[in-house]
Amino acid sequence: MSVRREEAMAAFGRLLDIMDDLRAKCPWDREQTFESLRHLTVEETYELADALAAGDLKETQKELGDLFLHLVFYAKLGSEVGAFDVVDVLEGISAKLIHRHPHIYGDVRADDADAVKANWEAIKLKEGKKSVLEGVPKSLPALIKANRLQDKVKGVGFDWPHKAEVWAKVEEELGEFRAAEEQGDSAAMESELGDVFFSLVNYARHAGVDPDLALSRANTKFQTRFEAMERLAAADGKAPSDLDLAAWETYWNRVKLTER
Repeated sequence: MSVRREEAMAAFGRLLDIMDDLRAKCPWDREQTFESLRHLTVEETYELADALAAGDLKETQKELGDLFLHLVFYAKLGSEVGAFDVVDVLEGISAKLIHRHPHIYGDVRADDADAVKANWEAIKLKEGKKSVLEGVPKSLPALIKANRLQDKVKGVGFDWPHKAEVWAKVEEELGEFRAAEEQGDSAAMESELGDVFFSLVNYARHAGVDPDLALSRANTKFQTRFEAMERLAAADGKAPSDLDLAAWETYWNRVKLTER
């Protein structure tokens, strides 16, 4: 066992000790329940996602710590009601990983990532899952969920073999959306636009691009540019409401020049 491994075990033990202290002595921590922590955990997860998207490793370290705290907190709550404790949680995930990686711990072959995914999905169905798509959270953000659904069915061979075919589907869906728009059919427009987004996510997956990360970075880029335009306008003594589209376009181009 390496020195760092020993330090890791000691650090995890210290966190467990602190959690015991907080639960016993801190008024706020004593009041928390599975339900009260849920929305805070979601918030912490998004903060970690933001740090990852920004490539900020220092912030990623900080947010991982916050998430570790929540995981330990849930394990503590589980132990208090006799449902499970941290040992059960860790032994459970270890057992699942060994079972679902027979190419590592058994005699199954898997020469690439796609084969690993196919094995994983087949094992889950043998475990009693009724659908390959079972387990995809209902409340996942739509863009992430679309990507996850497509990745899941790819694991059992339901996927376009060539990227060009996926792009043809994007163009087909765009055409159907435009046709619905020309007919003024709002319900059809919503349905067809959903198909456009879904097919674009599929193309992004085939192109090796994370669509959620791409959109997140596009949002950040737009917000950064718009706020820079507001600062330029303020320096010229103008409020946003004073600007017409041509003026906004001028500021937009000025901001883009500063990025080069």
